[in-house]
Amino acid sequence: MQTRNKIMDDISQLMTNAMGVAQGAKDEADNALKSMMDRWLADRDFVTREEFDAVRAMAQKAREENEALKARLDALEAK
Repeated sequence: MQTRNKIMDDISQLMTNAMGVAQGAKDEADNALKSMMDRWLADRDFVTREEFDAVRAMAQKAREENEALKARLDALEAK
């Protein structure tokens, strides 16, 4: 039968707790950095990807409508 060594158990528990604290500190640092970056980006008036894609789709639709109207106008002028 193998006996457990109390010192080894204590060291193991200490290491487990230290890893938990380190993980918590990492998560908190990540959240703080993300918050800081979000504030910095908001101050710069950058657009979000969704806003950019929406405006790009509107511009593409307007371009297609302009081409269709130009073709229609050319056809009417040719008559």
